[in-house]
Amino acid sequence: MTAATNTDRAAPHIPVLLDEVIGALAPQPGDVIVDATFGAGGYTRALLDAGATVHAFDRDPDAIKSGSAWPETGEQPPRLVLHPRRFSEMVEALSEAGVSQVDGVTMDIGVSSMQLDQAQRGFAFSSDGPLDMRMSQEGESAADFLNSAEADAIADVLYQYGEERQSRRVARAIVAARPLETTGDLARVVRKALGYRAEASSKRAPKDPATRSFQAVRIHVNAELDELHDGLSAAEQLLGEGGRLAVVSFHSLEDRIVKRYLRDAAASGGGSRHLPQLDQQPAIYRDVSKAVRAGKTELDRNPRSRSAVLRHAIRTDVTARKAA
Repeated sequence: MTAATNTDRAAPHIPVLLDEVIGALAPQPGDVIVDATFGAGGYTRALLDAGATVHAFDRDPDAIKSGSAWPETGEQPPRLVLHPRRFSEMVEALSEAGVSQVDGVTMDIGVSSMQLDQAQRGFAFSSDGPLDMRMSQEGESAADFLNSAEADAIADVLYQYGEERQSRRVARAIVAARPLETTGDLARVVRKALGYRAEASSKRAPKDPATRSFQAVRIHVNAELDELHDGLSAAEQLLGEGGRLAVVSFHSLEDRIVKRYLRDAAASGGGSRHLPQLDQQPAIYRDVSKAVRAGKTELDRNPRSRSAVLRHAIRTDVTARKAA
């Protein structure tokens, strides 16, 4: 039975670029691999089928609850260990589990299909639901932020994380429309502020402009870009020589962080070309890939893969840099 078929059986969603990610990780029986973003468990299922032991992280309690029913959690020793934590905490979590080094780390950055498909989680405006967007289901919600923050703070979030060029106008409209309670409320305010009408704009603007604002607020509420920075640093500390890193991102902000991180970590000397060679550090990663994107077959099967970008690399034996 193929990995893809097993994934269909064990999880409600097939992750994007599954074959490419598993190919980059090259799992072998007995390997210890971190799935930093467990979600519906698609990557984990394929890794387990290859004979690896997986330490899977997810701050979403629904994902952890679903994974706890998998038979591999009950094996002795368990081949699936679930960690209900942020993946930026993987060094501490694995230390507590008695693991100091791993053979692979994979990350599927951003919101999961499982979260997007549940209206009550408030991640999408395709169906109306509470304005929530919290991956962990704890802390400040999107509604809390939008109904209390100053217009300038909201505008900064929309511009920085959503690349919304008219962020000031949208932020003022949000403040004027308070309180916002549902995803539909936010989508309507953003569309009106930008003069968008779906029936009149379908040919000129295939993407709903509310998409940018939803992305921005979600990233802010979950501190996603900070989490990505910290997760890459944690993976660097955990991977042993020859260990493999595979990161899938879905928009330019995420991909830019991953690309720059790998470029700097794998540059000749691992430092700036403007510095004397004496001051440079050895490369942390080798064999860094170019951007890998979905092929036509996957695009036809899974439209979400259209924006997915995979970057992967192999760890050298150089000592990890200290975490920031």
